[in-house]
Amino acid sequence: MGESPMGIVELKQHLKELTDQAAHNDGILKRAQARELLLLRADSLGSLLRVLVEGLRESHSLEATGVVMLDPHHEIRHLLAANGERPEDFKQILFVDSLTGQAPQLSALRRPWLGAYAMAEHGLLFPGVGHLKSVALVPLLRKDKATAVLCFGSTETGRFTRHHGTDFLAHLGAVAAVCLENAINRARLLRAGITDFLTGWHNRRYLQQRLKEELARAQRHAASISCLMIDIDHFKNINDGYGHLIGDNALKEVALRVESQIRSMDTAARFGGDEFAIILPEASVAAAATLAERIRDNIAARPFVLAEQITRHLSVSIGVAAVSPGRHETDLKALADRLLADADAALYRAKALGRNRVQAGTG
Repeated sequence: MGESPMGIVELKQHLKELTDQAAHNDGILKRAQARELLLLRADSLGSLLRVLVEGLRESHSLEATGVVMLDPHHEIRHLLAANGERPEDFKQILFVDSLTGQAPQLSALRRPWLGAYAMAEHGLLFPGVGHLKSVALVPLLRKDKATAVLCFGSTETGRFTRHHGTDFLAHLGAVAAVCLENAINRARLLRAGITDFLTGWHNRRYLQQRLKEELARAQRHAASISCLMIDIDHFKNINDGYGHLIGDNALKEVALRVESQIRSMDTAARFGGDEFAIILPEASVAAAATLAERIRDNIAARPFVLAEQITRHLSVSIGVAAVSPGRHETDLKALADRLLADADAALYRAKALGRNRVQAGTG
């Protein structure tokens, strides 16, 4: 006997439901893969952090996203700064010394936690965001310990509940954890290639790269940019008289005293030997000369304790130069080379005129 008409209708309906469910699941899978690709394509630590908050908020259609990131030694913030990023610009990234105290669920989080939003428990995770009803907290694990937590917030009560499955979120957390570790390691390698191991400052290679970027910014804003070239007076006498280890101590202490005088937006580099260079965005030659005089005075004002029973007075000579890139300037590399050369020439005039002085070029 043939199938009854009612049975055929029910079968078609059942097949349609299965097809719709398969299409729905396929859509979920494709969206999940798209989110993972966003993470995998991030080419720097800064861009990955933006994807973790802005990209995932958009792709999940959420009202709030954030990341709590374990950074007790400020290494991640230093890596961002070394790449020209400002950690304070990442408003939705909470850098913390410990996950404990940020939210009750974070202290031993190993799997995604989903549930109702409570201001007393989750307020620190979403600063300045109100009207949330449910949250998802997704740990990024390394060796079975959370090094960061993705925080998703929704104004829908039913968006994240204890009854929802967490496999997709756990998978997202695993992918994000691998991407974050890789981005941090890449940033470490990059920093190692652009950092002077003795002073912790940038090296000459990084300075020249950053200088071109700052010149481009100065050109866009019709601003000037200045350069200080700093040389320790009679440094050879320290190396010859006490040895290179004592000379290294002198270099490190000079770097610390210089660093105490410059702005966070300035770029400091060990240019070579006992010579340092400072790039000063948005600074005229007069302003740069004033800063150079403060640096010179700070170094000459009190003696350096270079080792037990070895105390020496040191001084520096400083050359100052500035440029204001024109709107139609096309060869920024040549302009960068000229600025460094002008500052170096001013430095040698300062040394020729007796050392322990600031000599400004034109600009």
